[in-house]
Amino acid sequence: MAHFRFVMRSGPTVGKVYPLEAAEISIGRDSSNMVAINDAEVSRRHARMELRGSAYMIQDLGSTNGTFVNGTRITGMQVLNPGDTVAFGEGIVLLFDAAEDANATVLSAKAPPTAVQRPAPAPAPMPAPAPIPAPVRPPAPAPAPVRPPAPAVVPTPAYSGQVPAGPVPMPPAVAPKKKKKFPVWLIIVIILLVIICVCAGFFLLIDQLNLWCKVLPFLVPLLGGTCA
Repeated sequence: MAHFRFVMRSGPTVGKVYPLEAAEISIGRDSSNMVAINDAEVSRRHARMELRGSAYMIQDLGSTNGTFVNGTRITGMQVLNPGDTVAFGEGIVLLFDAAEDANATVLSAKAPPTAVQRPAPAPAPMPAPAPIPAPVRPPAPAPAPVRPPAPAVVPTPAYSGQVPAGPVPMPPAVAPKKKKKFPVWLIIVIILLVIICVCAGFFLLIDQLNLWCKVLPFLVPLLGGTCA
C-alpha cells in the first residue's frame, strides 16, 4: 500500500504534516475529522477522500468556500497525484505528496550484499612522456633607420617684400547729399498769416460775445462807439 500525506503550505499551522493512511478520510473544521483544520474558511464537514486502488480521490461536500485542486474548483470526485496542491477556500493550501516507507528503508539498509566486490587491478604505469624541445625564437629584425624630420615651411605673405603689379583700384567717392532749406521769406509769410488769423479770431470772439467795453474799452471810441 502506498503511503501519502498532506503538508500545509499556507494556513494556521504552516509545515504541519497530515499522514493519509485510512481508506476514507474526512476533512473539516470540526475536531472529529481525521484531517482537522481550525480555520474560519474551512467548513465543519468540508471534503472527503477515498482510496481507490493505489490512488486517493477527493470530493467536496458542499462547503461554503469550495475545494480547489491545482487552482481549479472541483465539483465531483478528483484524482490526486503526488505534487498536487489542494486548497480549501483561499487561505488554506496543502501539498499532496507521497510519504517514504520507513520499514522499507530499514530493510534495504540491512540487506546483505549479493556479490563480493573485488578490488580492481592497479593500472599499468604509463611511460614517462618525452621532453618537448623548447621552441627556437627567430632573431629580432634590425630597427629601421630614423629619418630626420623635414623643415617646416613658413608661408610667405602675399605682399611681403613685393610690389603689386598695378595700382589697387579704389572705390568711387560718394558725394554727400545736400539738405534742402526753406527760404526765409516763406517762413516770414507763414508767421504773419498765423498772427493775422489769431487776431481776427480774437476780435471776432469779442464781437460775438459783446465784450468790447470789458476787454478793449479804449478801442470803442476809436470805432465810433460808447460804453454805457
